[in-house]
Amino acid sequence: MAQRTLLLTGASRGIGHATGKLFADEGWRVLTLSRQAFSPRCPWLGGPENHVQLDLGNLDHIDAGLADIRSRLPDGKLDALVNNAGISPKGPGGARLGVLHSTYANWLHVFSVNLFSTALLAKGLIDLLSEAKGSIVNVTSIAGTRVHPYAGAAYAGSKAALLSLTREMAAEFAPLGVRTNAISPGEIDTAILSPGTAAFADREVPMRRLGKPSEVASAIYFLCSDSASYVNGAELHINGGQHV
Repeated sequence: MAQRTLLLTGASRGIGHATGKLFADEGWRVLTLSRQAFSPRCPWLGGPENHVQLDLGNLDHIDAGLADIRSRLPDGKLDALVNNAGISPKGPGGARLGVLHSTYANWLHVFSVNLFSTALLAKGLIDLLSEAKGSIVNVTSIAGTRVHPYAGAAYAGSKAALLSLTREMAAEFAPLGVRTNAISPGEIDTAILSPGTAAFADREVPMRRLGKPSEVASAIYFLCSDSASYVNGAELHINGGQHV
């Protein structure tokens, strides 16, 4: 079989890092996209040559980024797009930013990275995804369905909107042969956890622990695989039962 190709945003740490490693281990070519240069800590072959540096918070550069991505796909196919990049700004001392303390600039930046770029990347690459009969996975959050003690208002609003966008994309892209699904992580053990999250998980999560990035990556891989060939428009909760 021909090697499959993944385009992964937000690959440099946490869930994205684990996802890139899993796909690479399974023989996929991993194209990464982030506002940072490629990190030598990312353990997959061809990393620097397969990395696109693009700040998704600055949508004026999205067309140039899409052209760069296309130049790295000479066969005109993309098998999977995983929209994992996301930001959740904090106040002084890591404080949660509610509506009263969020500025217009906060809202615009968060929605540009977490929502608008997702739609624009999918739109700009839909022909390549269609040619491969590929798959899109959007990374939402449990914060999109309930008030969260650490995630701010702009982040929560963007993730709720991303789930709605996932449904829209699933309905619009399926006739083109492209499936679109979402995963909704809960409290995952990454470097960006707010202080107190582990204790929160021990109280609020039925499984009484944090999730592992590798557990989220496995779910993403499933949705991009042939095993999920009739799964479209779904949101898969990966939170140890926290949503129930």
